Amino acid sequence: MVDRQRVVIVGGGFTGLYAGKKLEKLLPASAAELVIVSPTDHLTYSPLLPDVTASVIEPRHVAVSLRQALPRHKLVVGHTTSVDPEAKTITISKSERGVVSDETQVLSYDKLLLAPGAVTRRFPIPGVSESARGVKTITEAAFVRDHLLSQLDAADSLPDDPRFDAERAERMTVVAVGAGYTGTEIVAQTHRWLSRVADRWSSIDVRDVKWLLIDVAPAVLPELGPRLGQYALSALKGRGIDVRLGVSVASVEGNVVNLTDGTPVPSRTLIWGAGIMANPLMGTLGLPLDRGRLVVDAMMKVAGAEDVWAAGDAAAVPDLAKPKPADGPQPITPPTAQHAQRQGTAVGKNIAAAFGIGQAADYVHKDLGLVADLGGGTAVAKPLGIEMTGLPAKIVARGYHLYALPAMSNRIRVLTDWALHAVLPPQAVALNQTRPEDALITPAQNTDIYPKAEEKPKVG
Repeated sequence: MVDRQRVVIVGGGFTGLYAGKKLEKLLPASAAELVIVSPTDHLTYSPLLPDVTASVIEPRHVAVSLRQALPRHKLVVGHTTSVDPEAKTITISKSERGVVSDETQVLSYDKLLLAPGAVTRRFPIPGVSESARGVKTITEAAFVRDHLLSQLDAADSLPDDPRFDAERAERMTVVAVGAGYTGTEIVAQTHRWLSRVADRWSSIDVRDVKWLLIDVAPAVLPELGPRLGQYALSALKGRGIDVRLGVSVASVEGNVVNLTDGTPVPSRTLIWGAGIMANPLMGTLGLPLDRGRLVVDAMMKVAGAEDVWAAGDAAAVPDLAKPKPADGPQPITPPTAQHAQRQGTAVGKNIAAAFGIGQAADYVHKDLGLVADLGGGTAVAKPLGIEMTGLPAKIVARGYHLYALPAMSNRIRVLTDWALHAVLPPQAVALNQTRPEDALITPAQNTDIYPKAEEKPKVG
């Protein structure tokens, strides 16, 4: 009797989930033992986290259970902190309720898929680590929602005395960094939500809340092109949101955010949505990287590591749907949920092919387009290259999210949330279940558990 081989998937995001689904479909139970290692017991449908910050969707409704979606997989909850390709083992730091413990587990594998995803990109700017709030996890999104309510509650309770004007201004000012999808959607949707619950406060007017969205880029939502970016910019400014482009954060000192143009902004709310970067695990492998992402071939195989594949946001997968420049390398796929999901399915097929089931193939996917929900009937979308705005774009955006949600039960819950939000008064309750120190980017995303490593240049 031949022992079953063990296939280990590192990461429970889009890539890991869809790879696992394909493996369960293709590989008989007698051929392989399937294991998935994930920091949580669920996939977070991150494109809908702005709806969580705006109290449109209940947090658990964007969490897809890995145990239910992958019944044949053994789930190990923890963070993979190192990989030994020669010994064919990984080391896992166990975690409980998001807290990483000192307990570790060494797990052997025969086939390995590295799909740990991405974390929020930060820069060595003084004060940011101690002050900025990301929105990459459910914990962070729910905290931002509660934090905004709490700040306005505190401002509302301050005495009507000029001595408290400075504190009131700090609590009623929101600074968001990043005019890409995350920052733009969060600011647009949360601003609209707070305006709809204005009667919660008796002493302050939410119209006096100052919203500042900044980005070093020259445009809002540059991925969607100039026309849609200008539409989004006009929509934001029409709501009274101050958008400043070509500007970033120079430092944070106490309750003051200092901008690179020299402007000090008193504020107790700094939302950080300045892009993402590959999970730091990739920098510990001693293998070639491309801008932090692990270099793979078009079949998502990792060179120099036997029986190892990598895909998703942490892998530099060649984008064969785009032409190769005459004077440069093949472009790599952007780190989007759309590519992560499809790469998961494709790499699952390729791993099955290593068992003699089917044929391995290059990953090729032409981008279907991008969407951004700006709250209410305002949205922008570019499905298949067709530019859309307003209500049609809103329908496309929500339709796409319902289609992309991996579980029918989550689709029904999200659809119900949207329907209830449309006909009932919006919710304005701060549960305050997360301590402020636990919602900072480093502890919330556990980015400090990996040893520091210098990026090796891309080979070839």
